[in-house]
Parts: sequence; C-alpha cells; structure tokens
Amino acid sequence: MIRFRTRLALLGSAAALTAGAAVPAQFAGAHTAAAAEQKQWVALGDSYTAGVIHAAGNVFEVPRDGCERTDRSYPQVIDRDLGGLFELTNSSCGAATIDHVTDTPQNPIGRHLPPNSEDPDYPFPAVPPQTQAVGADTDVITVGVGGNSLGFADFLTKCAQLGADNEGKGTPCKDALAAGIPDRLKAVRHDYDRMLAVLHQRAPHAKILAVGYPTVIPKDASKCSFGDLAKFGTITQGDLAWLRQDVLEPLNKTIDDSTGTQDSASFVDLYTSSRDHSVCDDRKWVEGVVTLPNQLSLVHPNALGHRNAADHIEEAMLNTLS
Repeated sequence: MIRFRTRLALLGSAAALTAGAAVPAQFAGAHTAAAAEQKQWVALGDSYTAGVIHAAGNVFEVPRDGCERTDRSYPQVIDRDLGGLFELTNSSCGAATIDHVTDTPQNPIGRHLPPNSEDPDYPFPAVPPQTQAVGADTDVITVGVGGNSLGFADFLTKCAQLGADNEGKGTPCKDALAAGIPDRLKAVRHDYDRMLAVLHQRAPHAKILAVGYPTVIPKDASKCSFGDLAKFGTITQGDLAWLRQDVLEPLNKTIDDSTGTQDSASFVDLYTSSRDHSVCDDRKWVEGVVTLPNQLSLVHPNALGHRNAADHIEEAMLNTLS
C-alpha cells in the first residue's frame, strides 16, 4: 500500500490523475501544493543510510570521498521516487557516529579494512560534520545513526572472536560485555538529544525524521548456523539472542525515546516491517559477514532492505507536505 500511495502522489498529468481516480484527497492536495516548489531535504546518517556495500549498489560519486554512498541506498531510491517533490542533499557517510553528524569532522575509510580489503584511494580527506548541509531553508531532515556510537560493529567482531574461542557454546560475549551496555545506551541517548537540538537550531522549521534500524537478528537465533559467514560467522546463538534483545532493540527504543522529546521530530520504525527478513532468513534484507561468493558485507542492508526503508520513509516525507 505504501508504494501504491507513493506512486499516486507522483502522478502529474491529468490523464494519469484520471487513471488513478482513487487518489486519497490528502495526497492529491499535498502534490498540488508541493508541485510549485521542491522541498529541501537533507539525508544524514551512517552506513545503514549511505549503503556502502556492493549488495546496496554502486558507489556513484566521482571522485570518491570515502563515504561510500551507493545508488541503491534509500536516499537515492527516494530521490528517484520523489525527486519532483524533494531536492536531496545526501551527506550520509559510512562509519559515521552521532558526533560525526552533529559537529565532528570524519575521516572516511572507504573500503579500506585491512587485512580483509585494501582501498586504493585510501586515505581520504576529512569530510565536515554532516549538519553543515542543514540550513534555515531545509524542510525535511532524515537521519539514521547511532549504531557506531553504541559500538555495534565492535561487538560483532568481539563476539565472533569469543564465539570461536568457545567453539560456538554459551554466551561468552554477553558474559564479557553485558555490564557495560546500559552506560553505552545512556551515552547514545545523550548524544542523540544533542544532535536533535543542533538540527533544530540549524533548521528551526524542518521536520526531522529519525530512522531506526531494521531487524538484523531473528527472534529465533537457531536459524543462524554457527560458522556460516553468510550469516554471523562464529557468533554463538546465545550471544545473537542477547545482541537482539539487549543491544539492538534497546538502541531503537533509545532513538525513539529521544525523538519523542522533540515536537519537530518523529521516529520511522523499520524494525517491525523487516522482522522476517533478518540476516538468517531465506529472503534477507540484511547481508551477513559476507555476501556470497566473496564480497565483504559486514552485516549491512542490501538493496531490498533499502527499498523497504525507502517505502516507509517516503510515506513519512509525504506526510510532511500536508
């Protein structure tokens, strides 16, 4: 239904509007009001926004800046769908933290992950804080960030090491790291609150859409075969259940709670719609450690995951026009 309404909102000719006679009144009105002038939209975020991996398309910027924005990531998908209504500035960057969005320059890494991969263009010059793309004329801001501030990528690496050492048994990662998670979540909440305040200050009339993270780990962790690099490699099933319940789901709640304190902000939930499309599901929307046969993916959304994100974010963006 989301894609159907989106396409209807984009119909511009009288013939098309006649053919789509069932266009809801609020969407038809929004299209008429917005047609005269594009709304200024800025996309901010980390690799779950930028795309980064081959399964999320090709890096399209020449010369590369190391942020690895891909042409099938959700900002670019939405730009193709809603380009007549919104003018996109995509400042997202792989490996970005909340601070990199707010006020800290970032040194992008591209695809330089030795010893697994060497990027011939590395090192890249620093990119400015992403909020520099936001101004008083910005109408809509989408922002998807928080996982790197929490340290999720580091958790995956540490959990894989401990799982291998423990031969797939028990919860060695939970045992080692669980005590520090509440403080990490508190730090994410503090940083997210500060970021939202800065965004509101720079664009006082903008609607901020805070994009949550999709389902990465299934509720039934037994779907995730130990040692399978197309899934989570050597992370134990017990640790995967812990990561889902005590790390990833609380991260989404933290973002949602922070957003709820701002009248100009709202939360876009991607978790619910992606429940049956985790790394370990047959029709996955998030790749595992590798995308077969041999592409390093490090647990990032593929083009299907970005398409799902685009559908939900598009609906939220169209609602800002009414």
